[in-house]
Formats: sequence, structure tokens, C-alpha cells
Amino acid sequence: MIGPLLKLMAVPAMARTVRASAADAATRAGFGLAAGLAGAVGLFCFSRSTLTVLERNMDPAEAWAVLGGFYSAVGGILYFAATRRRRG
Repeated sequence: MIGPLLKLMAVPAMARTVRASAADAATRAGFGLAAGLAGAVGLFCFSRSTLTVLERNMDPAEAWAVLGGFYSAVGGILYFAATRRRRG
């Protein structure tokens, strides 16, 4: 007799926990989306300003090559850091 009564009392507490977890997950997803958007806008602005400065001193094709080389080097460093971390 007491077992079903305890189960009945536990259901609202479990529902509150589920709602709180869902709200927390939605908040984290929103922050992740906002951080990704901010990173993309920042990367675009950084790239445009770098190209503007470089194009004053060299040919536009050379400026794009310098910027591409920089991003390639950063990508390679991040790749090796990620794979090293996974193995270690």
C-alpha cells in the first residue's frame, strides 16, 4: 500500500527535474549558438581587416595567399593538438 503512494509522490519531483534539465540544455545550446555566431563574425572581421592592411603593401593575390597560409597553419596546429589529446 505504501509503495504505490510513494511512487505517486515521486512523479512531480521527477517532472521538475526533467523540466530543469531541459531548460539547462536549451540555455547551453543557445549559448553555444551565440558563441559560434560571434566567432564567425569575429573571424570574418579579422580576415577583412587583415586583407585591407596587406593589400596596401602587396598584390591582392599575395595578400590572400598570406592569409590562407596563416589559416592553414592555425588549422594544422589545432588538428595536431586535438589528435594528440585524444591519443594521450
